[in-house]
Amino acid sequence: MDINCKHCNNLLEQEVKFCSQCGQSVVKTVTNTKIKNVNIIISFYIAMLVFMVIVYFIDLNFPFNLEADLIVETGFACIVLGFASLDFKPVLRLYNIKQLNLKLIGFAVLTPIITSFFVYFFIEYANYLFSDVEAANYYESYQYLDYPLFWSILFIAILPPIIEELAFRGVLFNQLLKVTNQKLTIIATAFLFALIHFSIFSFLWIFPFGLLLGYLRYKYNTLWLGIIIHFLHNFIILMLDYYSFYSF
Repeated sequence: MDINCKHCNNLLEQEVKFCSQCGQSVVKTVTNTKIKNVNIIISFYIAMLVFMVIVYFIDLNFPFNLEADLIVETGFACIVLGFASLDFKPVLRLYNIKQLNLKLIGFAVLTPIITSFFVYFFIEYANYLFSDVEAANYYESYQYLDYPLFWSILFIAILPPIIEELAFRGVLFNQLLKVTNQKLTIIATAFLFALIHFSIFSFLWIFPFGLLLGYLRYKYNTLWLGIIIHFLHNFIILMLDYYSFYSF
């Protein structure tokens, strides 16, 4: 992590104890920066946990309610954008498309085809083995609205990849990299990403899915691969639900 000397604004490496330009100690500056980063990480985790509790009670008391869904998505977006504003330029650089090439785009298109079909039939089989309850049909859950396909695509395929990738592979990932190594960063972001989906069965595949997205984020320093994979994965599962709903 690069820092600037607070006395002369000279760019320094983290390991340096004294500024090469003015000779002042920078150890305190490094320590203060780490404390600030840790505070942001803790605040982010607390915000996510509080948000999860609120969403749970909203879902419990206002099922099948468009206004409730809009409030939840807007609230989540506001929390994420608020934290992103604290690290705006580094987050913004993650949307650079220069890292992308045809090979990576091809990988981002093919991967969710495999993951979505595996997850769709894995969840169906797991429910058959361990539960009497059928797996939720995401398309069916929006049947109470006019234009259910539009709303299901918006809430399932479009908004989650945009907001969640910014939250976990953008904001949280950047802050964790400043205080720990890449392996722990990938694991920690994948864990919280899986945790917010409120499902034990889903955790079994969302956690490794998050590890993959985290690895791609670190290796190529872009959010676009995660957004594309996340979008196509959700979209394909939604279309499988759509087909299932009208086939039976």
